[in-house]
Parts: sequence; structure tokens; C-alpha cells
Amino acid sequence: MTAIRAMFFDVFGTLVDWRTGVAREAKRVLQPLGYNLDWTAFADAWRGEYQPGMEEVRSGRIPFSKLDILHRRNLERFLPRFNVRDLPDDVLRELTRAWHRLDAWPDVPPALGRLSKTFLLAPVSNGNISLMVDLARRNDFRWDAILGAEVAGDYKPKPRVYLAACEAFDLKPAECMMVAAHSSDLAAAAACGLRTGHIARLDEHGPGTGEPKPTVPVDVAAADLNDLAGKVGA
Repeated sequence: MTAIRAMFFDVFGTLVDWRTGVAREAKRVLQPLGYNLDWTAFADAWRGEYQPGMEEVRSGRIPFSKLDILHRRNLERFLPRFNVRDLPDDVLRELTRAWHRLDAWPDVPPALGRLSKTFLLAPVSNGNISLMVDLARRNDFRWDAILGAEVAGDYKPKPRVYLAACEAFDLKPAECMMVAAHSSDLAAAAACGLRTGHIARLDEHGPGTGEPKPTVPVDVAAADLNDLAGKVGA
């Protein structure tokens, strides 16, 4: 088997706890304005618009737009469901930046430190570059580059996103491993020739809601990122 030289990472759900972070930030911004909402339901509703928003780009219905722009559009789309209306633009901007202030799962920073000694590391995320930079600085993520949707001009699981990441490091797909907590992401990467590693994030959408194991064939299945690091020899 070809030796792995680079590891690529899904970010939302795999490396960071989006649900807790978005709920916390929404409460911080909106509660002082008099809103008392189910904050986790708010986070879930926002995430529920994630794939439909990107599908507008993937299908060609709208030109490529950064995830920050899609998150803002999605936010305005679902706010009326929570009887939240007529927010000032500065509040909407601050809410949208909730996705820039998410916290990593506890195992992630030390595991990335281990992996960085052996492999090139980069996010291959649907998040835009400034979003990935903010998450990296907040959580001490050790990246050699920031790759993904904005570099490829498209969104996962389109093949171009995975292949552009390999090309950025001048590597063959077989020399790269995609790491994610979502089997659909890994299946798409494997179809492009990448190796795959699955991380079990059991509480991504709430207690016991994540994938306990992959539903597709993968090269490595791990309980968390430290477990994966050990299994790839880091």
C-alpha cells in the first residue's frame, strides 16, 4: 500500500463541536435582546439548512459563495421559525460569526500535535479560509495549509474538492487520507482514490446521535483522533 504523506480533515462535527458552540453563541447574542429560545434547537435548525444551502452551489443554481455567506442566508431563512425578526445587520453579522468561535473536541489539539510530526495536515472543509483560520487560532490546530471548498470553488462531496487538496500538496490521492466522522464524506473521498479514516463522534447532534462506526468500508476506524493517531503510527 502507498504510504500516507498527508492527512485531510473534515472540521464541523469531526474536529469541533458545532452544536454546543452555536447554541452558546446564539444565547450570548440574542438573550440580551430579550429572546429566550431553545438554543440547541436553534443550532440544529441552522445546521439543518447547511446541506440545502450548499446544494444550491453544487447544482449550479447559484455561483460559488463562501460558507459565511451561505450561513448568513440560511440564518435569515430560518429565524422566523423562532419568531425572531427585524434584527439589525450588526447582530446578524455577529450571529453568523458564531461558526468562527466553536470549540474543539478535547482529543483534537493533542492528536493533531502528534500527527503533525509525521504527516502534512490540512482541513478539507466546506468552511471558508477565514473561518478555518479563526477555528485554528482558537483551538491550536496545527495546519500546513488550509484547503477545501474555497480552494476548489465547490463543496463536498464533489470530487474536485478532494482532488484539489491532493494537487495542492503535489501528492497522489493514494498518498492522502481523508478523516471524518461522516461516512458519506469518506465514501466520496474513497471514490477519488484517497485513503479514509473514520472518527466516532457519538454526540455530534446530541447524546448518542453520531455515527458509532462507519457505514462504508474505510482504511481505519477509530474511537477518537488520538486512537486514529496511534493506528497510523503517530
